[in-house]
Amino acid sequence: MAQEYREDPLAYGESYGRSSTGNDQTEYEDGQYYDGEGGERGLIGDTYRKFRGKYSGQRPSGTIPPNGGPEQPTGLVSGLFNSLHGAVHGLGSELQQRVSGRASTSSHAHSGPQCDNSMHDSSQNRYGSFAPQRNNNDIKWYVDGAGYMWAVSRALEQARESIWIMDWWLSPELYLRRPPTKNEQYRIDRMLQAAAQRGVRVNIIVYKEVTQALTRKYLSPTIPRYLQSLLPRNTDRFSSALTALGLAATFASLEYLESENQLMNPYVPVCSSHTKHALENLHPNIAVFRHPDHLPDAKTLQSSFLSSLQNLSLSAKTASSLPLDALKAVYGMNDDVILYWAHHEKLCIVDGRTAFMGGLDLCYGRWDLNQHPVADCHPSNLDDTIFPGQEYNNARVLDFQDVSHWQNNKLDRTRNSRMGWSDVSVCLRGPVVQDLRAHFVERWNFIYNEKYDVRKDVRYSRLTFNQNEAGIYQQGPLSASARPYSPFPQSYRSGSSPQPDHQSSANAYRQNDQGSGDVFPQQSSRGFDFGEDEGGSRGFGSSDQDGRHHHHHHVEQGIDQIAGALRGRFNEEVQRMEGNLENHQRLHGSSEEAGVPCQILRSCSKWSHGVAIEHSIQNAYINVIQRSQHFVYIENQFFITATGDSQKPVRNKIGAALVDRILRAARAGNKYKVIVIIPAVPGFAGDLKDDASLGTRAIMEFQYNSINRGGHSIMEMIANEGFDPTQYIRFYNLRSYDRINSSASMRDAEKSSGVDFGAAQQQYNDAVELPTDYPSQGDDGQNRGFTMNRQDYKQYQQSTQGTRERQGLGNRQWDSVSECYMLGGADIRSVPWETGNVSEIDAFVSEELYVHSKVLIADDRVVICGSANLNDRSQNGDHDSEIAIIVEDPTPIESYMNGRPWRATRFAATLRRQLLRKHLGLLRAQDMERADANFEPIGVPNIYDFGSDEDRLVMDPLSDSFLNLWNSRAHKNTVAFGRAFHPVPHDDVRTWKDYDNFYESFFKKSEKGVDGKEVRKVPARYEWGHVVADNFSPGQLGIGELKDLLSTIKGTLVEMPLLFLIKEDIAKEGVSLNAFTEEVYT
Repeated sequence: MAQEYREDPLAYGESYGRSSTGNDQTEYEDGQYYDGEGGERGLIGDTYRKFRGKYSGQRPSGTIPPNGGPEQPTGLVSGLFNSLHGAVHGLGSELQQRVSGRASTSSHAHSGPQCDNSMHDSSQNRYGSFAPQRNNNDIKWYVDGAGYMWAVSRALEQARESIWIMDWWLSPELYLRRPPTKNEQYRIDRMLQAAAQRGVRVNIIVYKEVTQALTRKYLSPTIPRYLQSLLPRNTDRFSSALTALGLAATFASLEYLESENQLMNPYVPVCSSHTKHALENLHPNIAVFRHPDHLPDAKTLQSSFLSSLQNLSLSAKTASSLPLDALKAVYGMNDDVILYWAHHEKLCIVDGRTAFMGGLDLCYGRWDLNQHPVADCHPSNLDDTIFPGQEYNNARVLDFQDVSHWQNNKLDRTRNSRMGWSDVSVCLRGPVVQDLRAHFVERWNFIYNEKYDVRKDVRYSRLTFNQNEAGIYQQGPLSASARPYSPFPQSYRSGSSPQPDHQSSANAYRQNDQGSGDVFPQQSSRGFDFGEDEGGSRGFGSSDQDGRHHHHHHVEQGIDQIAGALRGRFNEEVQRMEGNLENHQRLHGSSEEAGVPCQILRSCSKWSHGVAIEHSIQNAYINVIQRSQHFVYIENQFFITATGDSQKPVRNKIGAALVDRILRAARAGNKYKVIVIIPAVPGFAGDLKDDASLGTRAIMEFQYNSINRGGHSIMEMIANEGFDPTQYIRFYNLRSYDRINSSASMRDAEKSSGVDFGAAQQQYNDAVELPTDYPSQGDDGQNRGFTMNRQDYKQYQQSTQGTRERQGLGNRQWDSVSECYMLGGADIRSVPWETGNVSEIDAFVSEELYVHSKVLIADDRVVICGSANLNDRSQNGDHDSEIAIIVEDPTPIESYMNGRPWRATRFAATLRRQLLRKHLGLLRAQDMERADANFEPIGVPNIYDFGSDEDRLVMDPLSDSFLNLWNSRAHKNTVAFGRAFHPVPHDDVRTWKDYDNFYESFFKKSEKGVDGKEVRKVPARYEWGHVVADNFSPGQLGIGELKDLLSTIKGTLVEMPLLFLIKEDIAKEGVSLNAFTEEVYT
C-alpha cells in the first residue's frame, strides 16, 4: 500500500522564492505579475529593465544584488519602460508558441513513427528510424578517451581507401596517444596527412559555429522608420508618439540585448575555420565541410523583413505585435537562418568498414585516463607532459582561448587544475556500418548541394553509396509489439499523470520469434526463471513438474541457506541456458556467425539533413525505459525532460516514461532502480553568481525542474502518489582531486637553471603544437616540431638531470596522486612531499569530473550509446543533429538481479560494470603507455575480469550490498570533498546568502573603497579549487588532518545536491533567458 512519504520536503517539491498570490505567477521588481505556468518567460525578459537601468543609473537587473533581494525601479524612464514591458512580454509568449510549433500538433506527441514524409520509408523500422535493425555485427566499448583515441589512431594508420569524420569540433593538433614527445606521429593532422599521401580520401564535416551577431544592425533605424510610416494618416499625435516610443524601445532593447547576450554574439571556443584550413592545406585529398551557414546577407534579410510587413496595419496597440515572419527575421530564425542549433554527432568511418561513434569528439579536452588526473606538472622532466598547451584546460576557470593560435594557453598549470572528462564511445564493424555510411553520404551531399556545388572546386564532389540489405532481420507481418513504436500513450498527451501500462510484457525485449527483439525463444516458467513479471509470480514462487511448491526464502533464514539454494538452481538454469543458446544457433548461427543485433538511431531534420524530422533516439529511450524490468542506468551530460505537457518549453517525454515505469513497479511492490549520473555543473560557468553564468543557471533550473522541483518533476510525480522517490531513482555527480607537484624539485630546478618553470613549459608547448607544415630542420624527419629555438626548455631540462628521484617527486611517480582513490593505489597518507614553492596543503586541488557520456543501459541487456544528450536539443530531432546506436547483444553471461540468477548479456553487463567500478574506484589506474585489449579497434574483444572480487561487488545492481556500497561511498566522498574544498553546488547552499558564506567568502576576489577613494582589488583568500585551510589545524597537523580526510575518498562518485539554491529562482529572467532564448537551454 502506498504511504505518505516526506522525509525532507525540500528534496522534492516545496516551492520557495515565489509570491503567495494563489496562482502560478511571478512578481517582478516592477510590481507586475506575469504568468509563470510551465516556466514561460517574456520575449525581451529583463532587457527593458536592464536597458532602463543603463540610463537611470541602476544596477542591471541581471546582476544578483548582494542581499539577493529585488530591485526597485526609479525615475520617469523606468516608468515608461515598465509600461511597455507587459506588452512585449505578451508578444514573447505568443511568439514562443508559434515559433516552437506549440500552437499546432507537436512533432513529439504524434502517433506515428514519422513526423512527415521523408526520403526514407521508416514505417517498417523500429522507433521510426531511417535504418533497420541489423544482425551480424561486432561491437566493443571504450570508457574514457585514452583507449578510444588509441583505437582511432590504429584505424587511421591502417586506412587504405577512405576516412570519413563527422564532429562537433575537431582539433588538428590533438595527440591520439600520449605522452606527445613519444608519439609525435599520432597527432591527428599528421595522421590524416600521411593517409592522404597514401591515396586515402579524407572527408570531414564539422559544425560551423556562430561568429556573427544577429542582423538587427541592418534593420535599425530603417525598419523602425518604415513601421512608423505605416500608421494611418489620421492617427492622433499621442498614439503616433507612443508608437514611435514603443518601436524605439523595442529595437534599442534588441540592440542592447545583442551586445550583452552571449547567445546573440556567442562565445564558442571552437574554430571550424582553423580546422578546415589547417587540414585542407596539408593535401588535396583532404576536404572539410563546415555547416550550417547561419545568416543571410543584409539585402536578403531586409527584403524578407520588409515584404512580410506590406499588409500590416500598425497602431499603438499593435506596435509590439509584429507579424511572425518579421520577428523570426529579427531573431535570425527564418527558413534560411540557423542560429542556435548545432551538428553534434561524433562519427569516424574508416574504409567503409570500421566505425567509431559515441560521446567523444576528436578535439581538445577529451583525452583522459580512467583515474582522471587533473594535475600535469612535471618539474623533473617536461617531456613527461600529458596535456600540452591548450590541452591543459579547465573551462570553469578559463575556457579554450584563440584555439587557432596553438601557442596560446593562459591557464597556469602550477596553480590551476584541469577538468577531467568522463565519456563513453564504441567501435563497430558489420552491416550496421552501412547505415552510418548512408547517414554520412546523405549529410555530405546535402551540404554539397546547399553550399559547395557552386564553388566548382575539384577538391569537393558528391559521394556515392549503394544501400546494403545485409543483416536486416526478415520479419513477417508485424505483431503489435514489433510495429514501429508509438512513443506516447494517450495519458502522456493529455498532460495527466502517466498511468501504468498493464499490458506491458514482462519479457522486456521479446517481440516475436521472427522479429528483432530477444533472440532467445520463450520458455515455460519452471523452477528458477531468469525473467520476473510485475507480480513476482515466477522464480522461487513457481512450481516444478511434480507440483511441489518452493517456498520463499528470506534473508532471516541465513545467507548460507540462500547461497546453497542459488547454487543448485543456477546449475539448472545454466543447462537450460545452453539449450536456449543451441536453439538460437539453429535459428541464427553461432554467436560468432550471428554477431550482435544493432540499429542506428538519429535526430535530424530539414535544416541539418534535408529530411523530415526524425527523433528515433527519443523513441528508443522511451521504449527501452518502458520495457525495462528491473534497472536503468543513465549517464548523460544533461537531464532536461518533461513528465507531461506542463513543463514548457520542455517537450521530450523521457521523464514521463521514467515516472510511468517507476509507478508501475511501486504499485506492484517490485524492486526497481534508476541511477542517473550527470555533471555537477552542466556547463562551464565559473562563479555561478556572475551574469556570465546565467546560461548555466538556466540549464540547472530546467534540470532541477525535471528532477525534483516546480510541481511536475519526476520525484514530485512519484511522491504525489505516496511513494518515496529516492527508493526508485537517485542522481549523482562525479568529482576528483589531485596534487600539483610544485614541490622542492621544481624550486631547485628553477634555481639551478635560472629559468622559470612556466617559461620552460611554454617552450615545450610551442614545440609540440607546431603546425604540421612548419618547416623541419632535421634531415631524417624525426622529432619534427622540435627544431625551433628552445633555449629555456633545454636549459631547464639539463638542470634536472641530477634530481630525478627525491622519493618519487623527481621521477614523475608523484606528479599526480589520482591513483590514490583507485584500486591498488597508494594511501595518500603515505605519499611524500618536500615543501618548495608552496606548502603541501596548497598544492591539493579538486574539480568536478565532467560527465559527457550519452549512454543508457537497461537490465544489463540493452545499451543505447551515441552523441545525444538527454534534453530537447538532442532528443527532439528539429534542433541539434545526433547519432546513436541501440545494442542488444545475444551473448549470455551468468549474473544476478535482486539476488536471483539473471541472464545478462555480455556487452551491456560488462560496460555497466566497468563504469560503476570506475566511479567506485574499483579499477586500477590506467597506464597510457601500456595499451591493453581495451585500447584496440574492433577485432580485439573487450577484456573484463569476470569473477574478481570487484566484479562481484557490482554484479547485481539491485542487491542491498551493492546499493549500500554505492550510496555509502557517494556520501563519504561528498562529505570529504565538501569539507576540504567547499565545492558548489552543495546541499548546504540553499540561498544566495548561503552561497556567499560557503563559497564566495573564500574564493571570490572583492573590491573595497574607503571614504570615497579609488576602489582596490582584494585577492581571494584561496584560489579556485584549492583546499579551504580554515577547516584544518595550522602547519603539519592540518596537513595530516587533510590527508586523513582524503584517504576516505574512493573513486569519484558523489551525491547530487538536490537542495542547492532551492529557496531561490536560480535563473532569473534576463537578457539571456526569455521566452525565445530559453528553448536554447533545453
